[in-house]
Amino acid sequence: MSDTPPDSVVRTYIDTHRAAFLDDLAEWLRIPSVSAQPEHAGDVRRSAEWLAAKLKETGFPVAEVWETRGAPAVFAHWPSEDPHAPTVLVYGHHDVQPAALADGWHTDPFEPVVRDGRLYARGAADDKGQVFFHTLGVRAHLAATGAAAPAVNLKMIVEGEEESGSVHFRDLVEVRAAELAADVVIVSDTGMWSETTPTVCTGMRGVADCEIDFHGPDQDIHSGAFGGAVPNPATAAARLVAALHDDEGRVTIPGFYEGIAELTDAERALIAELPFDESEWLRTAKSHAAAGEAGYSTLERVWARPTAEVNGIGGGYQGPGGKTIVPASAHLKLSFRLVSGQDPYEVEAAVRDWVAARVPAGIRHSITFGAPTRPCLTPLDHPALQSVVRSMGRAFGQKIRFTREGGSGPAADLQDVLGAPVLFLGISVPSDGWHSPNEKVELDLLLKGVETTAYLWADLAASDLAASGPAASGPAASARTSVA
Repeated sequence: MSDTPPDSVVRTYIDTHRAAFLDDLAEWLRIPSVSAQPEHAGDVRRSAEWLAAKLKETGFPVAEVWETRGAPAVFAHWPSEDPHAPTVLVYGHHDVQPAALADGWHTDPFEPVVRDGRLYARGAADDKGQVFFHTLGVRAHLAATGAAAPAVNLKMIVEGEEESGSVHFRDLVEVRAAELAADVVIVSDTGMWSETTPTVCTGMRGVADCEIDFHGPDQDIHSGAFGGAVPNPATAAARLVAALHDDEGRVTIPGFYEGIAELTDAERALIAELPFDESEWLRTAKSHAAAGEAGYSTLERVWARPTAEVNGIGGGYQGPGGKTIVPASAHLKLSFRLVSGQDPYEVEAAVRDWVAARVPAGIRHSITFGAPTRPCLTPLDHPALQSVVRSMGRAFGQKIRFTREGGSGPAADLQDVLGAPVLFLGISVPSDGWHSPNEKVELDLLLKGVETTAYLWADLAASDLAASGPAASGPAASARTSVA
């Protein structure tokens, strides 16, 4: 677009400030902000304080640590000089996964090392590197435009508990909704297809999960004296699991597919463009065959179709040798990945009704659902998505393709509470090894992330962000239990 920063100016600025940027990132990566380990609570706070100070240094007039009932988050705001500018909220997280040299790291996970164009450290890709590229990106944007403030009202929310399940994040968003209000949310906690195939993620599935307990006799009883004459809770659990899918791999729960956003022919064609090697994917999955809902490719099943999975099943005697009993109880853990158009609470109600209709007389059962995560999906024609695609295309110098994520994250909470569409901007690649030993980030790709954001703010400012809203919304999640 004609009013976006000149590419040569942006690239020169990034190259000039590359060394200082990487030095700062390395300093942040040395802070072991492991939210899952109580002994690192002080480090998580130190990480938040470091980031708030660095954002102030970058130029954000507002950069502060926000307290939660758990680990602190960081909020920053840099208003535009244009009173009509749209507001963009960038999401990321500053906590990291546990890491120790004994896990298989080649070097100390909290002592960053650059080797063969890669920066190795815990958090290099997930997610400190991808949060931090926004600092140099906005400075390059200002240098190229000659402005004193971004072309958009730029906000950042960087939480400190993502690696621990974002337990308090939704509460924070609800309490601070007025300050976080935005026209669009950019999530920089995702990745691309590969180093040679840059992509933009357009959606994430949601999730609902439950535990089901079955109780039959008041204690284990003799299978010779009573077997075949009283209901067996382990059999009831097994039959329920067996009935969960039909022969075509479809979930049999009535109403489960109601209202879902079906893949269009255009979306299926875009997914088919990706250089997907199913044999390689199976090796990564440590699996020996692909399976799932008939009529869909593997990527379509993982990204765009809802699922029901048995996460655990147990009951009765599990020790060595035989023990001829009718067990007193059995237990199931189920999870449901949800796609756009599905409401977690409607799915929960459908599951409860389905289970109740299938449990035989004489078996008592209880179902406990956890807090759900809603799905989110950005329409391919959304103007903000087109801005991201254009900006990435300029940075990478090639066509940008599209992916989705099969997993779930806190992005849907921002969409749900703020009523703003969520977009994903990440430069990490599968080989970066999130959560694994020797996590790294490709430095060339990291700087492409910087360059993308340098172009993005002016492009978004020139776009019509009122074109569409979020894919799903609903009441706050809560764990609930029922007994039938």
